[in-house]
Amino acid sequence: MLAESTTTARLVGKPVKGMEEILSPEAIDFLEMLHHKFNATREELLQARTERQKRIDDGERPQFLPETASVRAGDWKVGAIPVDLQLRRVEITGPVDRKMVINALNSGADVFMADFEDANAPTWENVVEGQLNLRDAVRRNIEYQNGKVYRLKEKVAVLKVRPRGWHLPEKHLLMGDKAISASLFDFGLYFFHNAKELLARGTGPYFYLPKLESHLEARLWNEVFVAAQEALGIPVGTIKVTVLIETILAAFEMEEILYELREHIVGLNAGRWDYIFSAIKKFRKQPDIVFPDRTAVTMQVPFMKAYTDLLVKTCHKRGAHAMGGMAAFIPNRHDPAVNKAAFEKVKADKDFEAKNGFDGTWVAHPDLVSVARESFDKVLGDRPHQKDVLRQEVDVQAKDLLNFTMAGSHITEAGLRLNINVGILYIGNWLCGTGAAAIHNLMEDAATAEISRAQVWQWLHHSNTRTTDGELISEERVLRLIQEETEIIKEEVGLAKFKNCHFERASHLFSELVLSTCFVEFLTLPAYKYID
Repeated sequence: MLAESTTTARLVGKPVKGMEEILSPEAIDFLEMLHHKFNATREELLQARTERQKRIDDGERPQFLPETASVRAGDWKVGAIPVDLQLRRVEITGPVDRKMVINALNSGADVFMADFEDANAPTWENVVEGQLNLRDAVRRNIEYQNGKVYRLKEKVAVLKVRPRGWHLPEKHLLMGDKAISASLFDFGLYFFHNAKELLARGTGPYFYLPKLESHLEARLWNEVFVAAQEALGIPVGTIKVTVLIETILAAFEMEEILYELREHIVGLNAGRWDYIFSAIKKFRKQPDIVFPDRTAVTMQVPFMKAYTDLLVKTCHKRGAHAMGGMAAFIPNRHDPAVNKAAFEKVKADKDFEAKNGFDGTWVAHPDLVSVARESFDKVLGDRPHQKDVLRQEVDVQAKDLLNFTMAGSHITEAGLRLNINVGILYIGNWLCGTGAAAIHNLMEDAATAEISRAQVWQWLHHSNTRTTDGELISEERVLRLIQEETEIIKEEVGLAKFKNCHFERASHLFSELVLSTCFVEFLTLPAYKYID
């Protein structure tokens, strides 16, 4: 157990290796300070999300905020960007397990985003070991052995860390009778243990911020950063962050988010998969908004094109980097045809982003780093970024961000089955401790699984929604397909893995999520009770 501490905090759950090192009394004191200063505001902002959703359910449509017009019209820029964050052509992302951390840092990417969020299943072991792995990586003494020894190369990617979103708790650490915010937990521990070490090594504490829905949520993060830096005696503005614009409400407040974080922010990222999920979720009850098969929701459909055009224009106007999103395609070294197709799709995606003015992009697999880099090298040449591309021709209005027309797209039985199959497979992997799972040659994380279950919910709860064969998407049909896909999964993964990774439970949970009268905001919230 932990050494004696003066805090009111207490740990819940089994001890895991290294816990005493990461959750020292001093670290817990730091977390408790953050909790007492900021948790009440966090809870108020989450309640504001709920109230906003009720208004959208009643027909309200988002707009650019009239009360912040002066911010959008103002002449201001974000703060100075560190030298090691100027070049970000290719960023690789992945969970915080030891082998992944080493391979990602060695991948040849410019930046590695170590992910405690959508690519990480938050078992207590994963969360604690992830902090240990990053601590060791910062100090360059990380090593992994599995018949082969993995160590860091001389030149590695710059490290950025993504904590979990404001909505998630960390149930293994209670402050009084409340679970600490997972955001404060992930950010606080990494910052406390590594900020000064990072600075001594010529870099800094760099982060990605997920799932923001408003500039007020960005303001809260800014206040957290100021308090954390002051507590450790580090100059305010040392922390540098990139915010993922992955909710449709945040798209209407991009300039305001940059403004609230202007001392600390270096860019925005087009978090495309969560953005699609957010669009389905926010307008789930609108009879005129029903999305087709998820494969038809590409970056070229009107609402996605408007969002990315506005993101590039907004970032470059304010001196920030515009980062492209994740291409989910992954190569398969054992199947040349799949490998070739993946490379071609990723190349086309990255060519599109580079020509659209983005300064860099994301990949999920080391083999794709060179593919993405080639696309950006071709457009950027010797420039570290293309913030001089101001996209002044872009004039995105609220109606453009809400233009959900997708001509020629349909809902098919294959699309319905795919959503069910992927949803169950991903939840099963997540319950088994894997947050980023290769499924059907795509890298699925919580965001893509959310799209799958949100679409099935929407199709099921909109009256008279039919697939192209004319058959109604009814509760009876969905339940039948869930059972059929569950049996297919059992055959594919084998009985032992099916049982060990709780795929039966995943199937039941998927059923509950899509059949529920009330839309569950995030699938990870009900699933979290089955973790550990």
